[in-house]
Amino acid sequence: MPSVYQLKSAFSDRLRPITNYLAHKGVTANQVTIAALLGSIVLAGGLYFIETDTATPLIWLSIPVWMFIRMALNNIDGMLAREHNMATPEGAILNEMGDVVSDSALFLAFAALPGVNAPLLVILTLLAVMSEMIGVVAIQIGASRRYDGPSGKSDRALFFGVLGFLYAVGINPGGWSTLVLLLIIALLCLTIINRAKAALKEVKDSAPTDAI
Repeated sequence: MPSVYQLKSAFSDRLRPITNYLAHKGVTANQVTIAALLGSIVLAGGLYFIETDTATPLIWLSIPVWMFIRMALNNIDGMLAREHNMATPEGAILNEMGDVVSDSALFLAFAALPGVNAPLLVILTLLAVMSEMIGVVAIQIGASRRYDGPSGKSDRALFFGVLGFLYAVGINPGGWSTLVLLLIIALLCLTIINRAKAALKEVKDSAPTDAI
C-alpha cells in the first residue's frame, strides 16, 4: 500500500532553499527539532483544554496547518543534519523523542472533540509509538531505520489533519470517525509487522554466508 512518506524526496527538494538559508543564518538542526516539539505541545494543550462548547470550531483548522508546517520542519531538520554536517548522537535522540512526543500530544488532543472514541484514540497513539519503536530497534539489530508503511508518520499526520479540518467546517466526528480510527489501528498493526519483517530480512540478507 502506498504511503505519503514516498513523497518525502519531492517535498525535501522544495524545502532545500529554505534549509540552505537557515543553515547560512546559523540555525541548527536541533533548534528546528525543538521548535517542532514545542509547537506541537503548545497547540495540543491549547486545543485540549479550550472550552469546546464556547470556542469556534474554526480553531481546529490549526491542526492541518500545523501538521503541514511540522512535516516541513521534520524534513528541514533532517536535511540540516545530513547536508550541513549537523548530525550528532544527541540530535538523533532528540529527533526520535520529539516525533513520538509531538505525535502523541497532537493525537490525544482529539479526545476533546465530541463523538471521538477516546479509548480507541489511546490505543492508536500507543500503536503509533510502538511502530516508531520498531523502526528504531531495527538499527539495534543491524538493519537500517525502518519507515515502512502503510501507516507512517506522514500518513497519520494526513488523517488527523483531515479530521481537524472536517470538524472545523462543521462535520462532527461520529460513528464514521470510530470506523476510521479502527482502520488506522489495523494499518498500524500491519505497519509494525512490516517494519519488523523488513528489518529481520535486511539483517538476514546482509549476513555473510559460510564459505563452501
